[in-house]
Amino acid sequence: MALNYTLVITGAPWTSQAPQSALNFAKALLSAGHRIDRVFLYGDGVHLASALATPPSDEQHWPALWVELLQEQLIPATACIASALRRGIIDEAEQARYQLAASNLLPPFEVAGLGDWVESNSHSDRVIYFHGTS
Repeated sequence: MALNYTLVITGAPWTSQAPQSALNFAKALLSAGHRIDRVFLYGDGVHLASALATPPSDEQHWPALWVELLQEQLIPATACIASALRRGIIDEAEQARYQLAASNLLPPFEVAGLGDWVESNSHSDRVIYFHGTS
């Protein structure tokens, strides 16, 4: 029986295993015939949605790998707006609202409030968290 999942990532790329573990889990779910309703980034996990992340050439580019999966599988991905703003991850609407010099949200990620997370939870059979460590 196929299940619907929401994945919540709270750990930043390169400082935690959360994005890597979540990506591996997502691929395993999809290959087993399950569905991912949404990926939700919260806390330091929003760094995964930065268009300015540029790892050294000998390291994995976690944002790019996530974008590839999200676009290929048409999975919605949301960065918590409060977490994103606090960490300098800005979409074009917030750039205009706060009169900032630039935006840096990596498509297909979008910013939204916790309401999107709550709605996704109501459609999912399981919610799985991938936490970073302090």
